Amino acid sequence: MKNGTTVTARADGVKQRHRQFDNLLLGSIELFCLAAEAGSFTAAAHIAGVTPAAVSRSISRLEKRLGVRLFVRSTRNVRLSEGGRVYFDECRTALNQLIDAERKVAGEQEQPSGTIRVSVSTTYGHYRLLPLLPVFRAAYPKIQVNLHVSNRNIDFHEENFDVAIRFRAQSDSMMISRHLEDAALVVIASPDYLRRAGLPRTLADLALHDCIQFDLPSSGRPIPWLFNEAGQPKEIFSTGNYHCADDILAGVTLAKAGAGLFQTYQFIVEKDLAEGKLVEVLHAFGGRSRPVSLIYPHSRLLPSRVRAFVDFLTKEARPIRTPTTKASRERRKGVPTSK
Repeated sequence: MKNGTTVTARADGVKQRHRQFDNLLLGSIELFCLAAEAGSFTAAAHIAGVTPAAVSRSISRLEKRLGVRLFVRSTRNVRLSEGGRVYFDECRTALNQLIDAERKVAGEQEQPSGTIRVSVSTTYGHYRLLPLLPVFRAAYPKIQVNLHVSNRNIDFHEENFDVAIRFRAQSDSMMISRHLEDAALVVIASPDYLRRAGLPRTLADLALHDCIQFDLPSSGRPIPWLFNEAGQPKEIFSTGNYHCADDILAGVTLAKAGAGLFQTYQFIVEKDLAEGKLVEVLHAFGGRSRPVSLIYPHSRLLPSRVRAFVDFLTKEARPIRTPTTKASRERRKGVPTSK
């Protein structure tokens, strides 16, 4: 066998090649990938325009050929077996290569098309990604964007996502991580709260204030507040009577209502700071940030639509600054201004 093709010699000495993959087998592989992506034989049949029985026969045909069970079946759903997941990853890459090859030959490579599934956190989605999408669609009108705006961790394979945008660094060796920006952190409060509780001037003053907590969904524990002190990074576990989980915007809303101090991303509150609805405190101890990354699974060849999205976002995802006046700059730093 050479390059996936069986080679034999006829009686007259002429080498004859036998096809390793016939049309039926290639069709079965495509149906298998559809079933893996949809998580259902019935859904795959609907997408392909065939009967669920045809999908089941195709899967059985592949399992017999490979000698491996590809799906774990139950009365309610189907999921990939360990061997099925390995086979799916390889088959999906191969089919993507064939699709890109067809587009290249047909002259369509300059116009990527299809649907891209994107998972993004609520904060980055509303304040960064969503405003950019009309620009992306204007550049790539044949690409449809299917958005999942949530702070829930996703499973790329089980849920068939193409890319995700998340805060913090990505350590999974099976994923590619592209840095988008470092999101600056600020501590904010409402003017009413500061009039009642006073202005914190040192990090030790945090112990005298009600600090709104944000609990990490993964651990249920409050996230530390990040500062710089005497040129050194410092983490402080503050305390307070309000705890928020999953959505950091809840903490911002509480701070605007006068509930206490809160550390959040500057891009979320930039407008409120400029308008005086919020005030930045402990500015002298600021300068810390958290990285924002675009992540997607390792692949020998990305589909052109995904590649277009990745290239666009890594170029366009830049911090957007709200124009400020002298008065708004003073309000941000907790300096009283005259009415």
